Amino acid sequence: MSGITFVQGDITTQHVDAIVNAANSSLLGGGGVDGAIHRAGGPEILAACRELRASHYGKGLPTGRAVATTAGRLPARWVIHTVGPVHSRTEDRSELLASCYREALRVADELGARTVAFPAISTGVYRWPMEDAARIAVETVRQTPTSVEEVRFVLFDQRAYLAFLAQEE
Repeated sequence: MSGITFVQGDITTQHVDAIVNAANSSLLGGGGVDGAIHRAGGPEILAACRELRASHYGKGLPTGRAVATTAGRLPARWVIHTVGPVHSRTEDRSELLASCYREALRVADELGARTVAFPAISTGVYRWPMEDAARIAVETVRQTPTSVEEVRFVLFDQRAYLAFLAQEE
């Protein structure tokens, strides 16, 4: 991989091969990044997710796994949906969070994607502490063998952007 970049902005406007969606296990849309991607991408994404639910993922997508669909009206070719873990103070779920990034990169490789945009997975309603999430995300992407040439972390606000930028060193 030639590079990791960090930008503050809206992931739904990124001109990349694949956008990663911090999905919920139902794959049928939700709040935060998931809702924004479904709204901006249009009904094609939801239709593709419904097909996945009707075939391979009748009980939903398991935490830490990833699957791709069309990107609909987004300026990307694909959306890679991954389900992050809910943060827990009593159980270490770091490996599940790392798996989201590894699995998304594996799917990106299968698709032939060269540029991938990631959000800060599990940091919204799943309450993962931002600094820890940034560390896990960047370390995992650096350590995962991939044909992806650019991983772009697209952070919604300045707090997230600065937490991820601090991982650059």
